[in-house]
Amino acid sequence: MTQQLNNQLFTFTKQFTDNAFKAQALALKSLEAVAGKQLKALEVQSQVSAEFVAEAMDTRDVDGLRSLWEKGAALSRESAERSVALSQEILAITQKTAESLNALLQEQRQAANDAVAAPVAAAKKAAK
Repeated sequence: MTQQLNNQLFTFTKQFTDNAFKAQALALKSLEAVAGKQLKALEVQSQVSAEFVAEAMDTRDVDGLRSLWEKGAALSRESAERSVALSQEILAITQKTAESLNALLQEQRQAANDAVAAPVAAAKKAAK
């Protein structure tokens, strides 16, 4: 009886650790994707800002300032649009990761139920 309990405990622990490693891999993959997208967005924003500052340094007259003002407003709007798009992409990645983790949890729960039900069914069969 003790051996059977030990085997069940060992099996359950192995399934749990395997799923924990899978969950960690999913989380790290998601984190890597999010960090990559944020880094790319930071690169783009830095480049756009540097170009704007360089253009501002070259401005010498009122018409140039007026044009710079309009360009600044357009850049602000584009930056906000990029931020919203990035947020949506990150949310999609997070949602996909959460769904994958939920599926992994369901798999773990089913395996635990099966591990418990199998010996009970075998005991019922032996009792008949």
